[in-house]
Amino acid sequence: MVSSWIGEKCFRTIHRHNLVYNTCWEDPRLDREALQLSSDDSVLVITSAGCNALDYLLQAPRRVFAVDLNPLQNALLELKVACIRTLSFDEFFCVFGTGGAAQWPAWYRGRVRKALSPAARSIWDRRIDFFDASTRRKSFYFRGSSGYFAWLINAYIDRVAKVRESIQSVLDAPSIQDQQRLFHQGEVRQSIWRPMIRWMIRRDATLSMLGVPRLQRRQIDVGYAGGIEQFIIDRLESVFTRLSLADNYFWRVYLTGSYTPTCCPEYLKRENFDRLRDHLIDRLETHTNSVAGFLRQHDEPVSRYILLDHMDWMCGKDRGPITQEWQAIVDRSDEHARVLWRSAGLSCGFVDTVEVATRDGRRTRVGELLQYHPELASSLHARDRVHTYGSFFIADISAA
Repeated sequence: MVSSWIGEKCFRTIHRHNLVYNTCWEDPRLDREALQLSSDDSVLVITSAGCNALDYLLQAPRRVFAVDLNPLQNALLELKVACIRTLSFDEFFCVFGTGGAAQWPAWYRGRVRKALSPAARSIWDRRIDFFDASTRRKSFYFRGSSGYFAWLINAYIDRVAKVRESIQSVLDAPSIQDQQRLFHQGEVRQSIWRPMIRWMIRRDATLSMLGVPRLQRRQIDVGYAGGIEQFIIDRLESVFTRLSLADNYFWRVYLTGSYTPTCCPEYLKRENFDRLRDHLIDRLETHTNSVAGFLRQHDEPVSRYILLDHMDWMCGKDRGPITQEWQAIVDRSDEHARVLWRSAGLSCGFVDTVEVATRDGRRTRVGELLQYHPELASSLHARDRVHTYGSFFIADISAA
């Protein structure tokens, strides 16, 4: 009980006062296939680091609403937007592609700062060194709580295990077969899973830094043979040996601290920069609020919802938050609404049991209002480049 209380307190402290996610850990390539966005769609996405909000924007929907309770996550997306508006592509890629530049303080003070809201300006005035490459954590992708853990892992790779060259050879391997050979025959596999690393990944404090609440951890411990430790081992080994790393920018940035021009999110590609700046960026809004709070204040129907792994955060005994959120989603959805979410668990049946009121006043379970697409979800989930979730859900919301 004491360890549970400490873990939950650690998680709340980290998430209330820190930038947690410096990059998104959901694969938007899958989401694009699942969402089938059109120019008529309005999209609600939980902001996280804002990468995927910009990715969806490139599909030219009518509107993208990025919603997050953590103001630092929204400030990060606002900073990306301000940089798109005021910097050249090469400067922009230095900041968010390589993770920083010595010229950043001059760029920020001279151009970027004036394009920020007062709230975001206050946040980044105090964190200008996140991007200037002047400290021991030279990359922005080693900042924030998840970034700090990435920095520790990279220090371990470089100074303890001393397998940087081997890790890089796996990342740069020309084929999956070469990845498998290098991972199993070289030093990588043995070095990664030393006792110290295994001990770290079992700690609630470590998982809190990575944005994993205890409720989510519990789903894995209960539903996966070997619990959280074996889940992480199996998932990471699948990434290295079963999925192509050629365009896996999620793991490249985590293991190196930077992207490359050919292995990066869509918003960081040269061909997409002008489209965002000149035609699409004005369709994006950020809102510091809960999903339910935003929807209650929003007057227009929403047709696409991307809820990340948010359901896992509300799967405890208190049904109030998850009921309020699904009630708001049902109330605000248009007749063709579709919702996506991911879960650490292999199933997510607790969502179906949530009771909401339909528009005609009757009470019904959410599961009765959702038309799932399990075959599409399963097919896409198998190709997930992040590969750290247990399941993926795609569902249409029937008229209520």
